Amino acid sequence: MAESVVQGVSEMKLTDDVNEIHTVNENGETTEHFISLMIKAGSDRECVGCCPFSQRLFMILWLKGVVFQVTTVDKATVPKNISDISPGCNPPFLIFNGEVLNDIQKCEDFIEAELYPPRYPKLSCKHPNSNNIGSDIFAKFSALAKFKGNPNDPKRQGMVNKLNNELSKLNNYLNEPLDDEIDEGSDESEPQKSTRKFVDGNTMTMADCNLMPKLNMIRVAGREMLNYEIPCKFDGIHRYLNTADATDEFTQTCPDDGEIVWTYGGRKPRPKLVKH
Repeated sequence: MAESVVQGVSEMKLTDDVNEIHTVNENGETTEHFISLMIKAGSDRECVGCCPFSQRLFMILWLKGVVFQVTTVDKATVPKNISDISPGCNPPFLIFNGEVLNDIQKCEDFIEAELYPPRYPKLSCKHPNSNNIGSDIFAKFSALAKFKGNPNDPKRQGMVNKLNNELSKLNNYLNEPLDDEIDEGSDESEPQKSTRKFVDGNTMTMADCNLMPKLNMIRVAGREMLNYEIPCKFDGIHRYLNTADATDEFTQTCPDDGEIVWTYGGRKPRPKLVKH
């Protein structure tokens, strides 16, 4: 597990010689990388904010098992030391041995290329279809979330239907055995059903880092703000979300439900009491 620190941006210290910075991990070993991830800050300008792209990179670095620093950044008041690094850039972005990366896909590709086996796990998918499954789900949900008309308007129901159609495709994929799951000796009269934990198998990959944060936002914002629930018939998706809820890689990088609700127009979360 990665040793990570989430801190307010006011505590962050950057130097001109970041390549000379070394971090000691829990085994007392000196790492060869300085990695700092800037993610969206939440309602109090310090906590983890609601941003699936921020959580995506957060999860990837966590899964890699590398030591890294996490800093929450409020987009409305980006400090000078951050704006000097990446002018006009909104989080998330990554500083990797002094190089600033602010494109999500490039960040992902860079991490996979630089943190490679045998020291770091490979996170790319073994099955090509796993890379793109669910790619249109969040767009369909965003369209529904932006709808401000009458709840009984047929247009809204059309948006719900389009979202459910995309979720159905994902559900079918999660329930369909992958090539390496198929039991050739099984009874052909009984269709096989996958029980795998994640999109591409029983190991979390880049595909999960992209999909899990978005499905969670749909689950929370849909239930609390849009009178929408992921249908119970999508058992593969519910199995998948239950698996996500049991993993540190997802839960420890996830914004609170209140932050998601606030992002979609709900009440601002109450400040958490600091225990002394």
